[in-house]
Formats: sequence, C-alpha cells, structure tokens
Amino acid sequence: MCGIIGYVGRNSVLDILLDGLKQLEYRGYDSSGVALKCGDKIEVYKAVGKLNNLRDKLEPHRKNLLDAKMGIGHIRWATHGAPTIVNAHPQTCNCGRLVVVHNGIIENYKELRAKLEKEGCVFKSQTDTETVAHLVAQIYEKTQNLTQAVALATKELEGAYALAIMHNNEPNTLVVTKRNAPLVIGVADDGYYAASDVPAFIKHSNKAIYMKDNEIATLTPDSLTIQDGNGNEVTPKIEQLPWEPVALSKMGYKHFMLKEIHEQPDVIRNILTGKLHTSDSPIVLEEVKLTKDILKNLSRIQIIACGTSLHAGMIGKYLIESLCQIPVDVEASSEYIYRDTVTDKNTLVIGVSQSGETADTLTAIRQAKAKGSHVLIITNRPDSAMAREADSLLSVNAGIEVSVAATKSYIAQLTSFYLLAIYLAEVKESANKEDLIKLKSEMLAIPQKIEQILSHKDDIQNCAKKYSGTRDFIYIARGINYPTALEGALKLKEISYINATGYPAGELKHGPIAMLDDTMPVLSVLMHGRVYEKILSNSEEAKARNARMIALTNSIDPKLDDLFEYIIRVPEVDDMLSPLIAIVPLQLIAYYIAEFLGKDVDQPRNLAKSVTVE
Repeated sequence: MCGIIGYVGRNSVLDILLDGLKQLEYRGYDSSGVALKCGDKIEVYKAVGKLNNLRDKLEPHRKNLLDAKMGIGHIRWATHGAPTIVNAHPQTCNCGRLVVVHNGIIENYKELRAKLEKEGCVFKSQTDTETVAHLVAQIYEKTQNLTQAVALATKELEGAYALAIMHNNEPNTLVVTKRNAPLVIGVADDGYYAASDVPAFIKHSNKAIYMKDNEIATLTPDSLTIQDGNGNEVTPKIEQLPWEPVALSKMGYKHFMLKEIHEQPDVIRNILTGKLHTSDSPIVLEEVKLTKDILKNLSRIQIIACGTSLHAGMIGKYLIESLCQIPVDVEASSEYIYRDTVTDKNTLVIGVSQSGETADTLTAIRQAKAKGSHVLIITNRPDSAMAREADSLLSVNAGIEVSVAATKSYIAQLTSFYLLAIYLAEVKESANKEDLIKLKSEMLAIPQKIEQILSHKDDIQNCAKKYSGTRDFIYIARGINYPTALEGALKLKEISYINATGYPAGELKHGPIAMLDDTMPVLSVLMHGRVYEKILSNSEEAKARNARMIALTNSIDPKLDDLFEYIIRVPEVDDMLSPLIAIVPLQLIAYYIAEFLGKDVDQPRNLAKSVTVE
C-alpha cells in the first residue's frame, strides 16, 4: 500500500515524479502529493482522489516548476486519518523547510507526538508521518546535517517505514531510509532515484540497489553514500534489473487485468522452462534445498499466506498431502503471527506472497525461522525482503503484475506448488512413478488448454452479462477445487463489489441453503473426478430451491442441460490439475461483470497490491 518516488539529478523532476507515481498506482491509494525544490524554497502540492487531480492542480504552475531538479512524491492509502489534503503526503515540519514522504506505520507515534507537542511542535494532520517530520526537523536544528538528523530520529521510531526526506537548507540532498518496508534506489547517468518499487523508475534506469533495514542513503546529483544502522559506510551492491518498460504497457488490451489473464499460458511456460524438461525426467528446483534427509525428518509442513496466495496454499496442501503423505496446515498470516508459534526444526514453513513484502507473512516466516524451521518462499519477486529471508526459494516468474486483483501471479503460484509437490514426491519417493510421469505430461499441455479457453471466451462474456445485475453470488466446489471457488468469489468481490462467497458444496445444507431463491446465482465448479457426482447432487439441491444454476465443467453429460441455466465448458484435464484450468473462466467472469458495471477494474476501491503493514 502507498508508493514513494524521489529523484535528485540533472533533469527536470516534475514529470519524473508524476510518471513514477503513475507506475505505482497499482499499490492502491486515495490521495497523492509532491514536493519540489524550486530555487530558494520547497513547493508542496497535494490532492485527494486519483492522480489526475494532482496533475490538474499542478498544471497552472508547470512553467515555474520545470527548473526543479530534486523532489519527492507519494500516493497514500489512508491509515491514520481520512484521505484529505491535510493528511496527504508530503508532510512538513512547522516551518515548512523539511518535507517527508512515508510508507508504513510508526507504531509509537502517539507517544512521540505527545512529547513533541510539549516541546512546542504544532500538528496539523492526523497522520503518524507528521511525527517524523517534526522529529527530524527538531534534531536537524541541532546537527545542521540532514543525514545525521535522520539517523538519530530513526533510532526513536518503532514500526515499519520507508522514508524520503528533503530539507530546504540542503538544496541538492535527498536522504532515504527503511525498516520493514520496501525501498530501492535507481542508479542512472543523470542522477539517482528512490522508490517503493522499480516500475517507478524503470524507464530511466535498469540498475538498482535494494536497501537493507536501517540503512540510510544520502543522494546528490553526483554521489551516493550508504551507511548502516551503526553509522558505518557500506559498499552498495548494484543489481541489473531484468524488466523492460514495455511490461507496463496494456499492449492493446482495455485493462491490465485482461492483459494479465491472457499472459497466463506464457507464464506457465516460463515457470516450467528449466524445471520440467520432459515428462519422464525429474523436476529441477535448484534453489529448493530440501534433501531426502531433511524430508525424512519432517513431521509436518505449514503454509502461511494472505488473500489470493492463501487460496494457492490451500491447493498446495491438497497436492503435497496427496503426493508426499506429509500433513500440511494452511493458515492466514494475520492469524499465525498473533498466537503461539508452534513450530520447530522438523517443520517446513512455506511462505507465499506475490510481492514478497506482505507484512503479515514476512513477520510470520521470521517467527518460524527463529524457532529453527526451514523456510521456503514462493514469490513473484526474488529481490524481495521475504526472498532474502528464505532458506529455499521458488520464484514464480510471472513478471510485473499491475492490476491489483491477482490473476497471473495466482496461476504462477499454483504451478509452483505443482512443481514443488512433484519434486518432493520424487525426492521422497512417496508416489508412483508412472502417476508422476502422467501428471508431468499433462502439465506440459496446460498452457495450450488455457489458450483454448481464451480464444473462445465469448460464452464467458455472455454469462457475465447475464448475471451482472445480481447483488449476491455463491460459488461451490469440493476437493481440490474448493479453493478455486474461494478465489473465484474473491475476484468477483474485489473488482465488482458484488457480495460473492465460496463454499464447500457439502456445506450448502448446513446454513447457506437458506439464502437460495430465484434471485441467487450459484456457480458449481463441476470437474470430472472423484467428487463429480457429489457436486452434481449438491447442485441439484440448490436447483430444487430455485437458485439460478451455472456450471463450470469439462463434462459433456447431456443431463446437465436440464439442471443448469448456463454452462461454461473447459477442456478435459486430470482432476488433480483442474484448478489450473478452472480458475481462468472465473477470472474472466469477474472481469467482464466489473466491466459491464463500469467499475475501475485495475484499481478497485480500498485495495492495495502490496500490503506492507499489518
């Protein structure tokens, strides 16, 4: 949530900041602002709502701002205080000479605020960030050195933060620092960039320094120095970024979400490349350090994740228990971290996160690691904080995902769980070799089957249009596709704001069946396999209560025509692999319903792409 961009160099900063914020919109926000060093003063502009509101506010002043070559910008998702001009970032000290932008939460801000108010500071906003501005400014008056003031101030801060700070007395100096929040520095010939994520500056630089916790970087147009938490200068590691600006283009699609849904076949191919060569060769996972001896001593596996990643973990549980005969627990990170951490050296802990920066999951894996557990991370960001904590790493290689609603990163996580489960079964020798060969052979064909769905999506679009007027929606499934029902419902909730809920089909009669009438659509994930007849029976129960029945199925059974009002058919696939196929039409249904309703598909209200606070 929230995004930071900063620049100091030899180019005009205004459009660098605005474009950088534009590239960070996927993180979620409800206000925005910039501060620019213009001549002998710092100019601050802020707006509520979309970034265009800030652009409109800046436009009358554009000519006077183009000479500025240093500045910071921010998109804010409200935590402390409502989304208002006063609460938007940048925040300033009383005299206005110091400005700061901040991602994260200062946990002890109330105590610091009370102390600062007693010392004469006057607060204007409700934010925790304004506390940082006053604190650093107060120390600066004594030190007259911005880097030193930031170093001393951060020793008093508790919580999570990524900070970018300027002071009017130091016209060519930008100071940035972080703790438990992402911050990366871009290195370019024209100067230096600082941002929450590399899309903010990838157009200008493909060289990056990933800052470590408590490091403080001092940036000028011609120099970069970094010191650790003890004040010792450190030599930064400059990494080459693999991304290209074209990845941030919609490439002709109306929304990033639709583009990313269509990228899923190639995402799966990219993950399989180098890991699954042929159906009769073993899975290769070089960064997974789980030997046969380690596996022999494992008593259980814990999967920890949030949101969409949690649903991928639930399918991972099904796969690992089926193929490896190891008990697996799946838990929401936000619950895991607030109870006793019951884990040990004989427990494998798998953390799953698209961004690798999810605060709850990061805290959870650190707790597990402190207890001696082997930590394996599944993430789309091998450069993330979570990846750096990992004993084993499984990078999903989905590329930049701009739309807030996860699609291609979900299917990448699923594919990674399939590879991991088969890999563990091969190392542990816990599954029939012929069954694994068949599974791997079918996995290689999955991208082509998804392409078949995407090339015949008119039927899905018509289905979405037919049910776009509903206020509620129920998804049901059993077995390995119960998480598919949860994820399908989540997608619809996220971007259309329809009250959608996923249930195990057998649980309908234990309460939810009371909701069924002729206004309630019920979508059954009805894939061939061991629970097919059971879900069919549950669907008949729902139909008997006059529910509007929809089937997502690979069956051609003619009796379905009488039971279901609408049928979406997908290619035949092994029951164990069916979640990879079934999720794509559910993503498209959510997308098209939201589009018909005129919703902001890529940036749904109240949501953030990367949730970096607990």
